Amino acid sequence: MNKTININLGGVFFHIDEIAYQKLKLYLDAIRRSLSDDPQGRDEILNDIEHRIGELLSERVKDTRQVVNETDIDEITKIMGKPEDYLVDEEIFEDEPKYGHKSSSKKLFRDGEDKFLGGVSSGLGHYFGIDAIWIRILWIVLVVAGFGTGIPIYILLWILLPAAETTAEKLQMKGEPVNISNIEKKIREEFNEVTSRVKDGVNDVSEKVKNSDFKKKVGSKTKSGFQEILDTLGTIIITLFKVLGKIIGALLIFIAAATLIGLIIGAFSVGSYEILGFGDDFIHYPPFFFDSIIPAWLLILFAFIAIGIPFVVLFILGLKILTSNTKSLSTTTKLSLLGVWIISILGLGFAGINFAAQNATEGVHNKTEELPIIANDTIRIKMIDNENLSNNEELRRRYNFETVYDNDVKKLYSSRINVDVRPTDKSNAFIKIRKESSGKSRLSANNNAESIEYQFNLTNKDLLLNGYFLSDFKNIIKEQLIDITVYLPINSVIYLDNSTRTFLDDVENIQNIYDRDLPKNYFKMTEDGLECLDCDPSIFSDSFKKENEHFKLNIDKNGVEIKVKDGDDAAEIKIGKNGMKIK
Repeated sequence: MNKTININLGGVFFHIDEIAYQKLKLYLDAIRRSLSDDPQGRDEILNDIEHRIGELLSERVKDTRQVVNETDIDEITKIMGKPEDYLVDEEIFEDEPKYGHKSSSKKLFRDGEDKFLGGVSSGLGHYFGIDAIWIRILWIVLVVAGFGTGIPIYILLWILLPAAETTAEKLQMKGEPVNISNIEKKIREEFNEVTSRVKDGVNDVSEKVKNSDFKKKVGSKTKSGFQEILDTLGTIIITLFKVLGKIIGALLIFIAAATLIGLIIGAFSVGSYEILGFGDDFIHYPPFFFDSIIPAWLLILFAFIAIGIPFVVLFILGLKILTSNTKSLSTTTKLSLLGVWIISILGLGFAGINFAAQNATEGVHNKTEELPIIANDTIRIKMIDNENLSNNEELRRRYNFETVYDNDVKKLYSSRINVDVRPTDKSNAFIKIRKESSGKSRLSANNNAESIEYQFNLTNKDLLLNGYFLSDFKNIIKEQLIDITVYLPINSVIYLDNSTRTFLDDVENIQNIYDRDLPKNYFKMTEDGLECLDCDPSIFSDSFKKENEHFKLNIDKNGVEIKVKDGDDAAEIKIGKNGMKIK
C-alpha cells in the first residue's frame, strides 16, 4: 500500500502516489540542473514545463479521485524527453535534440503575435503551411468579389477559434512537438526578443515577461473570440476619440493663435493710424464708441482684453489636449486674468448701456415753407448733390453714412431722405421738412434733429432738393433721417426728374404706379393723388387696368382719344387738329 500526496501542478490539483511523486520531483530537479544559471529565465521555463505536464496528466486522469501512478509519469517523461539528452547552452538554438521524439499534429489557433485584426489569417497560414499574406489577400477577394461574404466568415472564425496563448498552444499551432527542448527554445527566443527591446529603449523587462504568453496558466479561463472582438472594437473607438481630441486641440490652437495674432496686428494698426491722425478715415469703430463717456482708447483696450483672454485660455486648452506636459497657469495668474477680464466686460457693458441711453428717445423738428405755386402751374422737382463733399458716383438714397469735411470741419454726410407729394386745399403750394433724430431725452433728441443741416431752392418753378444732409459727426449713432413732403394745390402739374427715383416714398397716384416708374413723367394733382398725363399704360398696375378696362383715355401729340365700352356697346371719340369724330 502506497501513500498518496496532493500536489498543485500548473494550477491543477492531482492525487499522486508517493513513488510517482518522487520520480516526478527527480525529473523536474534534473531539468532545473540542465538549464542555464539565469534564475529568471530558468524559473519561467520550468513554470511552462509544469503547465505542459499538468495538461498531459489532465488528459489521462478523467476522474478527480483517480491517483497518478508511476506509469503515468513514465509516459509523460517519454513525451517530454529526458533532460540529459538535450544541450543546455546556446547551442540548443543551432542543433537538433539528440533525443528522438514523435512529431506533433497541428492544431488550429488564432495567432495573436502576428495579427492584423484577430489573428485568424496568421493561424490559418500556420495550419496550412502558407504565408499569412496570401490568406489576407483571399479575404480581400471574398469581401470585394463575394459582395462582403468574407466579413461574416472572418467574424465567425474570430469567435470560434481560440487564440494561441500558452507556449504549448503556440508549438501545437506550428506543428512542433511540445517537449522540453522546444519549450526552452521558444521561451529563450521570446526572452531574447524582450532583451533586444530593452536595448532599444524598453526599460521594464520583467513586466514584459509577466505579460508574455508563456506566463499564462493552462487552467485559467481565456477570453472568448467574441470578447476579443469587443475589446478590439473598444480599442478602435477609444483610439478614434483620441485622434478626434487631437484634431480638436489642433483646431483650438489654430483658431486661438490666428485670433490673437489678428488682435495684436489690429492693435498696432489702430495705434499707428491714431498717432498719424488717420484713424477716422481708415478705422470704423463700433457705434457705442462714439459720444461715449469712456475714452475711445480705453474702450479699445477693454475690447482687446475681453476678446484676447478667452482665446489665450483656448490656446492653453488646445496645448493640454495635444500634450500632457503643458503646465497650467498658477492660481494667482488665473485670478489676475479673470479680474482684468471682468473689468473689461464691465467697461464694455457700461459703454453699451450708455449707448442705449443716448438713443432712448426719438425727437423731431418740423419746418414748413410756402412755395409760389398755384393751380394750373407746373413745377419740376429735382434732387441735387455736392460733388465736393461726396465721393459717391451716383446720387441715390442710402442708409449708411459717409465722413466728409465741410470747410475743414468733420461732419456726417447722409442721403437717407424720403420724398412724398400730396394734395392740399390751400391755394398755394408748400413744402414740409421733417427732421428726425434720437437722444437720451426728448429735448436732447429734438435739438439733435434741429441741428441737421439741410437746404433746398426754388428757381423758376424748379424745386431743387438736396439729396443729402450734414450733421455733427458725433451723431453717427442717432439714426437721423429727413422726410420731405411737397403739398400741391388741386389741378397743378408736377414733373418728377429721374434723380428723384430712389428718393420717392409711397407717392399716392390714381393709376397705382410704382414709385420707381413715376419719374420722367407729368402728373396732375387731384383730390385722390397724382394722375399721370403722359405715362405708358404698361406701367399702370393690374388692378387699375381691370377696374378701368371699360374706359380708356389717351392724350398725345395727335390729340385726345376716348374709348368707352359697356357690355356689347362701345363708343369712340377722337379730338384732333381736324376736329372731333364720334364713332
